[in-house]
Amino acid sequence: MRRLNRKKTLNLMKELDAFPKVPESYVETSASGGTVSLIAFTTIAFLTIMEFMVYRDTWMKYEYEVDKDFTSKLRINIDITVAMRCQYVGADVLDLAETMVASADGLIYEPVVFELTPQQKELQRMLQLIQSRLQEEHSLQDVIFKSAFKSASTALPPREDNSLQSPDACRIHGHLYVNKVAGNFHITVGKAIPHPRGHAHLAALVSHESYNFSHRIDHLSFGELIPGIINPLDGTEKIASDHNQMFQYFITVVPTKLHTYKISAETHQFSVTERERVINHAAGSHGVSGIFMKYDISSLMVTVTEEHMPFWQFLVRLCGIIGGIFSTTGILHGIGRFVAEIIFCRFRLGSYRSTSVPLPDGHTSNHLPLITENSIH
Repeated sequence: MRRLNRKKTLNLMKELDAFPKVPESYVETSASGGTVSLIAFTTIAFLTIMEFMVYRDTWMKYEYEVDKDFTSKLRINIDITVAMRCQYVGADVLDLAETMVASADGLIYEPVVFELTPQQKELQRMLQLIQSRLQEEHSLQDVIFKSAFKSASTALPPREDNSLQSPDACRIHGHLYVNKVAGNFHITVGKAIPHPRGHAHLAALVSHESYNFSHRIDHLSFGELIPGIINPLDGTEKIASDHNQMFQYFITVVPTKLHTYKISAETHQFSVTERERVINHAAGSHGVSGIFMKYDISSLMVTVTEEHMPFWQFLVRLCGIIGGIFSTTGILHGIGRFVAEIIFCRFRLGSYRSTSVPLPDGHTSNHLPLITENSIH
């Protein structure tokens, strides 16, 4: 009974076989089929390699939500060099809540030489080139996100100034913590002093002839400091054409959560619009000479996540490639053979021309003569 059940089971499984085996003696091969098979295998190998490269690659997924965090502080990372002596300039932040954050809370004033060394000039030129490419190719930002913490820091390398050359500029660097509201970070003449209606700068003792707000922004970012991330103003250099000149940067800051396979950090992206003009009260151009960075915080938060193709999806795509190419090449090969047979049949039919056979009554017959046994002999 068990053997009988096994035979029934085997017979049932044989009937369910979707891959019947054909004896080799029934299989007919051809040169055209071999050529098509070779092309199909080559295409499959090429597409498999390309698909594996896609599987190894990752991409960045962007999700947007409302930022509900209003109580935390916003960190501003600053590294700016101004072509004036440190005793003549002052930096501070004033937000919409009229809260003043003085530069003494986290910024350092360092006397330096404004002219860069050849090594620093090369790095600055490279940063400017990257910035121009980022404006044209926005997808490069994904590459920068994925390479965070892998690449070297974008800060300028330390330099050895000539001891005989006296410092003619002031490097203001460090970080400040401000309220998470719109504000104005500015560098202008004179040190900042508190004021009941805001703040003021002691600029009366500085002559207008010494005003020079030519500056270089080596680094400006918001939030957690992440090495390898290039911000829109990194490497910017502006040369003042007049003593009384105002440089304005209108910045929109977007809170960003970055999650990659290497890091997980909370930072901020920002976009910037630049404007500069000469202060001339007689011509109606009013204002204060200096560098003004007016920033505003976006109400949206962006979550950037690095994603990878699942292995099961890679297998499905790979099976689709192999099966699709085999099916497509088989159909094309069948159509090609069908068309070729039709063309060859027409040529063969055209080679048999009709012949004229004389009849006894003097007429002719255009029909082919019958083949008899006598004619064969």
